[in-house]
Amino acid sequence: MSQVESASLTPAGLDALDSDVKRRDLRRMKAVATGFLVGATVLFFVAHWWQTRGGPGWVGYVKAAAEAGMVGALADWFAVTALFRRPMGLPIPHTAIIPTKKDQIGNSLGDFVGSNFLAEDVVRDKLRRTRISHRLGVWLGDRSNAERVTAELATAARAAVTVLRDEDVQDVLEQVVVRQLMKQPWGPPMGRVLEGVLVDGTHHRMVDLVCDRAYDWVRSNHDLVMRVVSDHAPTWSPKFVDAMIADKVFSEVLAFAWAVKIDPEHPMRQAVDKFLVEFAQDLQSDPSTIERAEQIKNQIIEHPDVQKFIGKAWTTVKTMILDAVADPSSALRQRVADGLVRVGNRLATDEEFRAKTDGWLEEAAGYVVRHYRGEITTLITDTVARWDADETSRKVELQVGRDLQFIRINGTVVGALAGLLIYTISQLI
Repeated sequence: MSQVESASLTPAGLDALDSDVKRRDLRRMKAVATGFLVGATVLFFVAHWWQTRGGPGWVGYVKAAAEAGMVGALADWFAVTALFRRPMGLPIPHTAIIPTKKDQIGNSLGDFVGSNFLAEDVVRDKLRRTRISHRLGVWLGDRSNAERVTAELATAARAAVTVLRDEDVQDVLEQVVVRQLMKQPWGPPMGRVLEGVLVDGTHHRMVDLVCDRAYDWVRSNHDLVMRVVSDHAPTWSPKFVDAMIADKVFSEVLAFAWAVKIDPEHPMRQAVDKFLVEFAQDLQSDPSTIERAEQIKNQIIEHPDVQKFIGKAWTTVKTMILDAVADPSSALRQRVADGLVRVGNRLATDEEFRAKTDGWLEEAAGYVVRHYRGEITTLITDTVARWDADETSRKVELQVGRDLQFIRINGTVVGALAGLLIYTISQLI
């Protein structure tokens, strides 16, 4: 394929090709309309010459028809030409209407579109009759269409994530997330959460786990207990006495751990519950406890490992997103496609949900036309205002000029018929 052919297939090339075709059609129709005028003029002069030379009576009818056709053709040529330029360059009033009234035409067009096409009731009625939600539901219910939408969303997400600078996102994370964490006290919300856990009794599982691990640890560390007791015994105490005391201590500790483990109502467990309740209340109301929670929070946030994690958080999330959207079989894309199919099926079958969706669309469209109709119509008026007057005239003529030439042709034909009718009536009278 040649470069010329390739260029002609681009949008700009197609527009240029379309303009050339319209320009040729306009020239051809102008020639045809002018041909009618020339034909009527020639016929008039021939008939006039023949009539003055004693031609038959019917020549007068031909002359009248040709004369009226010639006048009609000239009048319509003047009318059509006056829309786009001054006929023969003469400064005749109320000619070159489009170049001289370009801005007024743009304003009138904007007002017309705003009043007749962007009226709220018109937009709502159009949306209601279009049944967008039902059509969208049927379309999304097709898995292939849902996957197409998912692919487009993945492309948009990939573009959005790629265009974001890592430094900017990390700055936002530090300024928004970290600062909010530092700004908000941790004590009261942690106290409320702990209080809710205690009310539900969810903490009992954790207490059971601690008791189990404590019992297992004591049972597995007999030698350690013996060594601790021996190390703290007086130097003058005999070794066998230390061993007997250590063994007794181990047995008591093991029995105590077993009792706490198997008895849900053990005083130790009740003491733990009481401590947790009081601690939850102190986190919410005790200034000293709240301050200590704040100190712990600051230590956590300022810890090098936490700072390192915050710095790499966006990089990790970015990599996960890019990997997920790039793989058509990824769990993320599959879930998005599944969700779109479910929404589509629901829109297609659930009348109540469909009615709600239509209502949301109508409200959104109504809000847009109520608040932004002026801005939308301004697009028309501003665009027309930026056009060059002569260029605007040429563009409009290129679009509608061919059809306007039929006015000239019809004017010639209708004028000829009218002239013939008037001459006939005059002869009859």
